[in-house]
Amino acid sequence: MTFVTKLDFASGDRDVLAETVQELKETLERKGAECKGPHASPSENVTVPLYKNLAPGDEFSPWRYDVYRRSMEIHGADDIARDVVGRDFPDSIHVEVEVDQKKPLGHRRD
Repeated sequence: MTFVTKLDFASGDRDVLAETVQELKETLERKGAECKGPHASPSENVTVPLYKNLAPGDEFSPWRYDVYRRSMEIHGADDIARDVVGRDFPDSIHVEVEVDQKKPLGHRRD
């Protein structure tokens, strides 16, 4: 059975995100892992209300920022994927990891 490790990255700092994901891709290729991506998603504009105090109606202008997203998949290479997941990524990047187990086509289980 093959494992597919899906990595989703999100950050408000586009440059740090792009640099980190590109460095990760180069590392995976150098180690011989099959990697798909990075794939970019459209940025998301987030608006956060800011209040002067806890009483309703007393607000500052909302805080607005963009969140940039990239995704990658590592097929097989479980030991390499494990090393990647254990890395220390910059604090400005949020990383989500999902591992799927893929069965070969035509494989029957009795």
